[in-house]
Amino acid sequence: MHGYKAFLLLFFILSSTLFGADFKLKIYTLPDETRPALGHLLRRIDTAKFKIDAAIYSFTHKAIAKRLANAAKRGVKIRILFDRESNIRNRRSQIGYLSKFRNIHTYLISGKARKGKKRGYGLMHMKLMVIDGRYIIFGSANWTYSAFGANREILAIAEDYSKAAILERTIEKLILYAEPY
Repeated sequence: MHGYKAFLLLFFILSSTLFGADFKLKIYTLPDETRPALGHLLRRIDTAKFKIDAAIYSFTHKAIAKRLANAAKRGVKIRILFDRESNIRNRRSQIGYLSKFRNIHTYLISGKARKGKKRGYGLMHMKLMVIDGRYIIFGSANWTYSAFGANREILAIAEDYSKAAILERTIEKLILYAEPY
């Protein structure tokens, strides 16, 4: 457990450096704080007004997918980048379900090509959501039942307009390398 606490401390220090002193941040440790973490994540989706951008490695959690679908039905524009290798053949991936909704655009992307290696690409390993250019949800947790139920993970929810804008631009750039699902 010592290594886990050291990771949390490093994560907090890096987050403070990244965001500065005037941002709001809530960090959850999973699985111990699964209920409040998942609740906070779902409330942020439920209160989205106009836009959600996301990049996720593995996405099998149906409750999160349903909340995103409901947001799309309310008129929220949603773009989600999925890691190709983790989702294209995964029958539990939520990419197919979410792709059916009018305001949801899904994309597949691989990581950067590996130079001099026979094994194609790296991973798009982000776990990131930006809501309304204001809220940032990030951490080590994929959007899976394992991440929210059994794994040792971190989920952070921050409020910071300037950093949200930076991360939205990052997602914009990644979409240029992605293909629509």
